[in-house]
This record gives sequence, C-alpha cells and structure tokens, in this order.
Amino acid sequence: MLGLTQQQLAEMIGVTYQQAHKYERGINRVSAGRLFEIARVLSVPVGYFYEGIGEEAPRQVSHRERMMLEIARNFAEIHNERHQEAVSNLARALAQTESDETPRSGTGSK
Repeated sequence: MLGLTQQQLAEMIGVTYQQAHKYERGINRVSAGRLFEIARVLSVPVGYFYEGIGEEAPRQVSHRERMMLEIARNFAEIHNERHQEAVSNLARALAQTESDETPRSGTGSK
C-alpha cells in the first residue's frame, strides 16, 4: 500500500532482497523480532499485520486512500528540501481554499 519495493523494504529492515521476498511469499517465517522491526519502519503497530484475521473478505482500499498513498510515496522520492517545502505549501494552500469554499449553514448564501 505504501508503494515500497521489496528491495526498499529489505534495506529498511536490514535483510537481503531475497529474504524479504521469502517473507512476502510465506516461504520463510517472520520472527517476532523481525515483525516488530517491519512494523517500526512502516510506522504501524504490530497488530496491523493481524487486522482482518477471521474476516471473510479483505478490506478494499478506496480510490481516495490509493491517491493519498501515491502522494506520500511520491513525496518521499523528492529529495530537494525546497521542493518538499513547496509541495507542502501547495497542499496546505489547496486545503485552506477547500475549507474556505465549504458552505456554512446559516450564512444565507445559496
């Protein structure tokens, strides 16, 4: 969901690409310590990996969630701090514009 490659995740958790591939495929088991490390680098609680166990169908990611993940993934690829700040300022300005344009009840405008 974050758009990371197996190579990127492997580097983040300190294993080889091949080992990350084996974890993802279920060829090798993930130890509790390694699962904790994966959760840490992905900034999720360990329980995240157990969500939905016992449920019949996996939760579908909405279009909006996919867009937000894509924005985060692309932002992470921007290494120039000035460009990062510009993107952040643009998002802030657009969000402010959206909230300013939201009609408020009781204002009498149509």
